Amino acid sequence: QVQLVESGGGLVQAGESLRLSCAASVSIFSIDAMGWYRQAPGKQRELVATIARGGNTNYADSVKGRFTISRDNAKSTMYLQMSSLKPEDTAVYYCYALVIPLNYWGQGTRVTVSS
Repeated sequence: QVQLVESGGGLVQAGESLRLSCAASVSIFSIDAMGWYRQAPGKQRELVATIARGGNTNYADSVKGRFTISRDNAKSTMYLQMSSLKPEDTAVYYCYALVIPLNYWGQGTRVTVSS
């Protein structure tokens, strides 16, 4: 069982930055992959970024060059640094952890970007 707790969401203006955190209840070394999804009002949940156990990262085209996913193994925490935020980034952001074959999800943190 893996528990994930997100933090860092809030209300910002377009062009500003925000950092989301996702603290895991287990060592990150025991997790196969972690990442962030988001769900905007009236839309399906979409993948934002992932980071694999070995450190490989992937990003949705819509956030490439603006968002950076990282992790602190000692703190068992994953981060999503979001820069140059746009109103279309407004969503609830969820972190997930894959411990094959199971996915675990956080409760979500809301990000609102005003124009």
